Amino acid sequence: MATHNDSIFREGQSTIRPPFFDGNDYPYWKTRMRIYLQALDYEIWEIVCDGPFMPLTKNEVGEDIPKPSRKWNELEKRKATLNSKAMNALFCALDKKEFHRVSSCESANEIWHKLEVVYEGTNQVKESKISRYTRQYELFQMEQNESVYSMYTRFTDILNTLGALGKTFSNSEKVKKIIRSLPKEWRPKRTAIEEAKDLNILPIDDLISSLISYEEDLAAERGNEEKKKNIALKASEQESDEESELDEEEMDMLARRFRKLFKKSGE
Repeated sequence: MATHNDSIFREGQSTIRPPFFDGNDYPYWKTRMRIYLQALDYEIWEIVCDGPFMPLTKNEVGEDIPKPSRKWNELEKRKATLNSKAMNALFCALDKKEFHRVSSCESANEIWHKLEVVYEGTNQVKESKISRYTRQYELFQMEQNESVYSMYTRFTDILNTLGALGKTFSNSEKVKKIIRSLPKEWRPKRTAIEEAKDLNILPIDDLISSLISYEEDLAAERGNEEKKKNIALKASEQESDEESELDEEEMDMLARRFRKLFKKSGE
């Protein structure tokens, strides 16, 4: 049976095993896999980007030709091995279907490029996707009654997708975009930030933290106003009840007087 702490403190993913890819959410996997490969060895990531290292030598006419492996020195052997390490890491990250898709590739660079083409498309398709998501970025607005956390999550999803496609934005661009996306009721906070901070150097995390703090203050104020309204409503209802009781007493008194007058009239 899971305890309360089990539901709160969950283990993170392994730093030893590569992030697993089963064909879903390629932009997320691509970003995590890039960091994983760089953490293994930055030269491994360079092999993925640029292709395998191949030691060369000169032939009789001075042309570069592949150097026989038996003549490789220790440094050349180590650098030539990086491609195999990169391929192994990529293969270990793929499920059976994705593995078969790239199993015929002979370099990590070829594997990486093939997955990009499958899930991002050719350069023409990629440009189309960049255009579409850039449009989403340009039109981005915080929705009515949306929390800062939810808004920032949507914004980050767009940025991550564009980043995986090679389109990035500077910190100041992202900060200014978030500021412009705030609705009218946030205008006092927006003005305060613009007057007090230099948006060209304000870290986006500091901006989001400030907005969340302001959101909590607004929620507290609304809560206090709601309490005051409830108190006023209860007081009004109590007053109404008391008035109703007085009305009933007055009616009883009038009824008694009417009966007395009726008796006298009858006599």
